[in-house]
Amino acid sequence: MRAMNAPGMTQALTDSKATIRTAAYGYANVELKTPVTVDQLFQIGSITKSFVAIILLQLRDEGKLDLNRPVLEYLPWLPISMPYGPITPHHLLTHTSGLPDAAEIFQADPEARHVQGFIPGEHFHYCNLGFNILGELVQKLDGRLWYQALQARLLTPLGMTATAPVITIESSARSATGYQPYFDDQQYPRQGRLVARPPEVFDSPAGSIAAPAEDMARHLRMLLNGGRIANGRVISAEGFALMSTAYIKAPEFSPTASYGYGIAVDTLDGHKILRHTGGMNCFASSIHVDMDGGVAAFASINAMQGYRPTAVTQYVVRLLRAEHESKPLPAPEVIADPADVDNASEYAGTYLAVGGSKQLVFKEDGKHLVLVQGDQQIVLQRSDGDSFVSTVQGQYADYSLVFGREQGSQKPAKPSQPPIPALVVEVGYGPDWYINSAYKGNRQFPSLPEWARLEGRYRSDGGDDAQVFQRKGRLWLGDSQLTPLGASIFRVGDDSWSPDTAEFLSIVDGKARLLRVTGFDYRRVEVNPPVELVS
Repeated sequence: MRAMNAPGMTQALTDSKATIRTAAYGYANVELKTPVTVDQLFQIGSITKSFVAIILLQLRDEGKLDLNRPVLEYLPWLPISMPYGPITPHHLLTHTSGLPDAAEIFQADPEARHVQGFIPGEHFHYCNLGFNILGELVQKLDGRLWYQALQARLLTPLGMTATAPVITIESSARSATGYQPYFDDQQYPRQGRLVARPPEVFDSPAGSIAAPAEDMARHLRMLLNGGRIANGRVISAEGFALMSTAYIKAPEFSPTASYGYGIAVDTLDGHKILRHTGGMNCFASSIHVDMDGGVAAFASINAMQGYRPTAVTQYVVRLLRAEHESKPLPAPEVIADPADVDNASEYAGTYLAVGGSKQLVFKEDGKHLVLVQGDQQIVLQRSDGDSFVSTVQGQYADYSLVFGREQGSQKPAKPSQPPIPALVVEVGYGPDWYINSAYKGNRQFPSLPEWARLEGRYRSDGGDDAQVFQRKGRLWLGDSQLTPLGASIFRVGDDSWSPDTAEFLSIVDGKARLLRVTGFDYRRVEVNPPVELVS
């Protein structure tokens, strides 16, 4: 918890017969010093998807659902466009529909449609929109609202009597206080400042459940038993086999993970594992279900800063399994400090702004990579690969520092050795581009005037921030490159098949006033640019 800056945590440990332990740590409310208790609700986020999958498999068992029938035959009103082929419930359950990862079915523009980006089944692309559609399918076939079907079909039979099927103001009164980054317009370091988030209402089948630890143990125990409960089954053996089949690789969960129906299917120490994580505005959760070892764990923290407590649940199943098998207990998981940069020397040096007088100086300081600006030294934290963020909020915190390397890698001295990483030769910070003395590439990348009208800062009604700028002849949305698909619509990210798009609308007086990213609307805000320290 200290390493991950988590205010509080709740846990549940179970085997296939009974709950082994529930536990609570830290603060449910930091300001009031109120401790977490095991009966408090924690929002489980996308772990909700496993509940959705079970309900749909129940409907299949009842002969009401064909998993391979086009979903438009059930819901002909869906505002989706499918140029690459029909989408089935199977595609939606496995995140292979080709639809973008939008949060809502209906957009602000009633004429807007979610457009498919690839042939269904061809790629894994995590898609909350797909599970919102599945929630509508539950309501169509069951005849009750999504959360009413959830209560009747799963929560009550499992004895999850304290669980809230949807997040409401009332359920928030039984919940730990959730925390989010204080500065929502800056890059967030792991130990950054947090602030309490007000109660909210959320009913999406993609992640609407809030549950206490004991109730989650009941859900995990049902999974361990293949859908069986004390007085029967909540899902047939055939249905559970369908749910827990590995259909497509899902590297977002781990290098070895695949995805089933509403849950990831993985291996750990040779054992079959069902696993998932859940991220909300101010909660983060994880489950690990060791099907071969007969043990499972749930953990949730009341903050959202990009971290899920996966290391906790993974360690728990290893610990419980060793105890059950009378083997030596495993060493605790090591949680790396993101400020420790083993290859800091690769990034150290002076980088000069192309077309300007500014410079950035980086130095190696033990295990740390430090940005030196005058008398100030800013320790950087690795966010991913060659990308870093400042640990000093307010100083070089508006964008990531993204280093670039020469193309290719150097040959090792011996064939048996791994390739030597290519030299680091450049770094980008928002619209600014810096190079070092080893850079040998092109230095001229013209800014496109038609893109100048798109640049700027945009904010959503929910407080999310989006910064659009040009760098090296490309248009960027934060750390994501934008690839033109038309005059004002772009693909987000590096995958050529990605259905996620950014569309710029309402061009007035030479500026786009509205940005729509995968169905979310962001409006232009005009503020003074941040003042950075310049050496």
